[in-house]
Amino acid sequence: MGSLICDVRDQKFVLYELLKIEDLCKTAKYADFSRETFDMVLAEAEKFGTEVLFPTMAEGDRVGCRLENGQVKVPPCFYRPFQLYKEGGWITMSVSQEAGGQGFPLVMSSAAKEWFIHNFGMMCYPYLTEGAAHLIEVYGTEAQKRKYMDKMYACEWGGTMALTEPGAGTDVGNLKTKAVRKPDGTFRLQGTKQFITGADQDLVPNIVHPVLARIEGDPAGTGGISIFLVPKYLVNDDGSLGRRNDYAIGAIEEKMGLHGSATCVMNMGDNGDCYAELLGEERQGMKVMFQLMNEARIGVGLQSLSLSGIAYLHALNYAKERLQGSSLLEMKNPEAPRVPIIQHADVRRMLLWMKAHVEGFRALIYYTAYCADRAHALADEAERDKSVGIIEVLTPIVKAYCSDMAFRVTEMAIQTYGGYGYCAEYPVEQFMRDVKIASIYEGANGIQALDLVGRKLGLKKGMYFMSLLGEMNATVAAYQGNAALKDLAADVQKAANTLAEMAMYFAGSAKAGKFMIPVGNAYPFLMLMGKVVMAWLLLWEAGVAREKLEGIAAGKGIDLSDGAKVSALAKADADAAFYIGKVSAARYFIKHVLPEVDAAVTSIKSEDLSMIDLPEEAFAS
Repeated sequence: MGSLICDVRDQKFVLYELLKIEDLCKTAKYADFSRETFDMVLAEAEKFGTEVLFPTMAEGDRVGCRLENGQVKVPPCFYRPFQLYKEGGWITMSVSQEAGGQGFPLVMSSAAKEWFIHNFGMMCYPYLTEGAAHLIEVYGTEAQKRKYMDKMYACEWGGTMALTEPGAGTDVGNLKTKAVRKPDGTFRLQGTKQFITGADQDLVPNIVHPVLARIEGDPAGTGGISIFLVPKYLVNDDGSLGRRNDYAIGAIEEKMGLHGSATCVMNMGDNGDCYAELLGEERQGMKVMFQLMNEARIGVGLQSLSLSGIAYLHALNYAKERLQGSSLLEMKNPEAPRVPIIQHADVRRMLLWMKAHVEGFRALIYYTAYCADRAHALADEAERDKSVGIIEVLTPIVKAYCSDMAFRVTEMAIQTYGGYGYCAEYPVEQFMRDVKIASIYEGANGIQALDLVGRKLGLKKGMYFMSLLGEMNATVAAYQGNAALKDLAADVQKAANTLAEMAMYFAGSAKAGKFMIPVGNAYPFLMLMGKVVMAWLLLWEAGVAREKLEGIAAGKGIDLSDGAKVSALAKADADAAFYIGKVSAARYFIKHVLPEVDAAVTSIKSEDLSMIDLPEEAFAS
């Protein structure tokens, strides 16, 4: 089989056959690009991911980071990949040309980085730098852009997100870090941050931290929070590095996975001299932060796709090679030859479950990125706003549904290997350890669910949510007349109607004063919606694939209702086999996973609030 990192054929199917991203090249914003350019970039991304990044993944995990004399040392095997990533200009793929980037569509940058972030232990450093630099690009002064952003986009300096504090966590409004104003307009920070990915490392000489803090005298809560730039080394007027700033790395946190990623405690201002510059306006820290957070949430979805995708491909490869047991047709024959485990029904069930989910994740994340590109490129204001709205509604699904189910994919990959999967000599156990954090990063998934139910469904009086439902209905209408897909289209239409009904049910519950029904069931609703969104996208994929398959079959004079001939066609024609797999993945998900929506509806409509009503003392005796 092909690559064990990313499915090249499916990647190109989503980009070119499903989304038809070449249409972006017809817009003024992306007129300089072409299919040929996109293919060249993807080929280079595959080469870099395969030859440079994947070979360092296990070693980076095994060696891990260490703290020596206040300086974090990353695994030495990361030095070369980081340098090559820098030289390749990968960090600025989708950065605007005005800011020194290449200006690629976000969907192309996402596709390229799917090849990279399976090794998030290494990739966290440039990935967070890109996000922090973009924050300065949008909210920084011209002086801050020249002072910090240029070197960060050049991958010469690093960047982080220094938001979380001990005792506050997701409750950002309860942070304790204090900013003291100085006469020259700068500030000095005092406080502690924790769980700061890449808070220190030895890949670059300087690191710039966007830090949330409260200016002395500003009100409590999120409305009183500002955001500041805190460099590791102060920068002199000529651009050279000055003194070490007054913060210290207190510890590297020991984690379940991602041992190559330095997650640290930062103690700021122990000597009263932690220099900081305001980013944006005072008391606008949450607004600024959410740009970074929302971008990071899409990034977490991509991280989840990358690790679940590589886990599935490794499990599939193992299942094709591992000989164990005999064919069911010869189960009573003690002399029967051993067969690859992919021939066993339960292994095939696990593989198809994984395949359907991974391919659904890819469609969802690329589609969301494509919406962002359309929002930037289209001339029609209504279409731009529609794209923005769909991104708003889908972001919690991308982050939470993909990360939770990616963990399940890696778990099932281990199960496919059996006992060997649990052993460190095979890579799937690391994939599982590394992906678990994705459901906690950037606001734990319960928070994503509350955001979806409490805010996203009602944006623009529900218009954005209705736009998404409209896209689902259009897909159903396109394929409900196809004899091979009409039952799937009917199932997806029923599920989309159920999704709309449940949104109205939540709204009605809130109006009736039963607001704890949507609050207590926000996460089950998010998972319900995730399944409906996945079913819609997989139906869309199946529709495109079926049309292509019918064209191939017609050219060869094959009747697709003849199972034996279809099997022979799959063996003889790689494209036909691919399209058959797309239709089967959609059918499996819609027939075996989508029905879980009905169980969730029954549960929610019971209006049982045991999770709220149970006294704390009764959780354990």
